[in-house]
Amino acid sequence: MQKSYRIDGVFDIYTISKREEELKKLPKEAVLELDNLKKLDTAGALFLVNLAKEHSFSLKATKKEIVQTLELVKRYPVQPLPKSQHCSFLERIGYFFVKKYIFLVSFLSFIGELFIKKLSLFFNPQYFRYKEILYEINQSALKALGIVALTSFLVGVVVAYQSAVQLRLYGANIFIVDMLGISILRELAPMITAIVIAGRSGSAYTAEIGAMKITQELDAMRTMGFDPYYYLVIPRIFALMISLPILIFVADIAGVFGGLLIAHTQLGISFGLFIERFRDVIDVKHLLLGELKGPFFGFLIATIAIYRGFIVEDDTQSIGKHTTKSVVESIFIVIVCDAVFSVIFTHLGL
Repeated sequence: MQKSYRIDGVFDIYTISKREEELKKLPKEAVLELDNLKKLDTAGALFLVNLAKEHSFSLKATKKEIVQTLELVKRYPVQPLPKSQHCSFLERIGYFFVKKYIFLVSFLSFIGELFIKKLSLFFNPQYFRYKEILYEINQSALKALGIVALTSFLVGVVVAYQSAVQLRLYGANIFIVDMLGISILRELAPMITAIVIAGRSGSAYTAEIGAMKITQELDAMRTMGFDPYYYLVIPRIFALMISLPILIFVADIAGVFGGLLIAHTQLGISFGLFIERFRDVIDVKHLLLGELKGPFFGFLIATIAIYRGFIVEDDTQSIGKHTTKSVVESIFIVIVCDAVFSVIFTHLGL
């Protein structure tokens, strides 16, 4: 003989866990009377239907809303999630290279369109956004002067301090000027500046454009006839290409000044002697070669950062992922570019 059990109160997604153990202890083939329920949602109905199948229970209800909820759950059962298929090692390698190929083609397409848009500016100068470029220069150069100068100053201090110990052993104190001047002007100042700007301005470019894509502001601009390349891309690229040489010059001064302080305190070289030696042995070409790297570094950082912003997917997590990638890729490509410059300058005897 089947026993009947009355279920009353509220049976929804918030109360299932409280009654689950009690219901599972009922004998098989029991009859569950549901007419006294005050509330039954689809989560509760789904639980009861599955429980009835597992324990051979019978569900009894005459109230219209309860019957409709049970029938709805039975009519549209929850489909089990498909089992994840594990790819083989070769499939993963193939998938990796396909992704990189698609990324490369997309990036080259972006570069090509950027080149066409820049070329069109010579024939349509009215599209040149001077105000936007000045605004971006203020954001990426003037507001970054402090952090760039401080970082370069500390690098100059560290390099000079480490070198002073060895130079003092050989009585070659004065040669710290040669080493500091060449290393900071040619390599350290441009490199440090580019890395700081990649982390500061590059990440901001990716996040800003990525957020605009998620909020469909880019689509709105195109709908209103505003080309994002003229209003967002080209001003930022020109701004960084102009800003980097300025920041590198500031970094040169700060780095050399940091080295000067250490040379004075650790090696006893007076300020006047340091400056005189610097003027005699450091050729202006070292300054110019360091400045020459600025526009190239700026172009690479801005291009990678902006492209990463354009390929952000429609979720906020994607912004963080692409911002991280843009900074890492920018720093990597800057180091590669600097190595290429070093090889070229060496072959040219500069």
